[in-house]
Amino acid sequence: MKFFFTSTNSKESLIAKDKYQKKYGNYSISQADIIIVIGGDGFLLKTLHDFIKIKKPFYGINYGSIGFLMNNESKIDLVKLINNAQNISVKPLSLKARNKNGKIFESIAFNEVSLMRQTHQAAKIKIEINNIERIKELICDGVLVSTAVGSTAYNLSAHGSIIPLESKLLALTPISAFRPRRWKGALLPENTKIKLTVKENSDRPVSVTADHKEFRNILKAEISCSKKLKLNLLFDKKHSIGEKILKEQFTE
Repeated sequence: MKFFFTSTNSKESLIAKDKYQKKYGNYSISQADIIIVIGGDGFLLKTLHDFIKIKKPFYGINYGSIGFLMNNESKIDLVKLINNAQNISVKPLSLKARNKNGKIFESIAFNEVSLMRQTHQAAKIKIEINNIERIKELICDGVLVSTAVGSTAYNLSAHGSIIPLESKLLALTPISAFRPRRWKGALLPENTKIKLTVKENSDRPVSVTADHKEFRNILKAEISCSKKLKLNLLFDKKHSIGEKILKEQFTE
């Protein structure tokens, strides 16, 4: 089994990378069977974006803070771990947005796409689901669309639902909603087309962020699950992502 190792620039990650390379060798991205990511969740997301078109599985080793999408370092042989790993297929969100000058932006997101107010004034956002208006005006700090993988990240902090990986659902979650107060969000099939339109955009500007990429002064954002792109994440079976998501639902 051939590995390509990539890591953050932290001292701990670089030491770990050097240790793994000495033990397993380090092949080029084209030669490797598996991409080994050493760092935290943020670095894993960046690596997924960098290598999305390379159809090879990713195995993350946690050298960050939380590491929800990562595996713990283990004394077990890496080849044995990966041969027995849980393989999770992940589809990113596809974003198409237009700003007030008519410029079009396109990006993908493995965790979430979020719209956020840019000033002290609350945003006003119209929500359409599959071309049907569902909320005429959401007055809020913002709103986000999350994948199952990202549901325990920003989405959970905004009191959104945790989504089991096998459910094939997306979470649509308001961020500090003022009106309608009682709307807590929605769970939607992953084939749903979500359209978010910013109202009074001159006085209430809004930005959109897809994982780590931000675009400002947005008028419209169309979000759906990508039909063309997908990749595979590998997890140690003793610490599976499914078990992590289940535990999050029973924390005190």
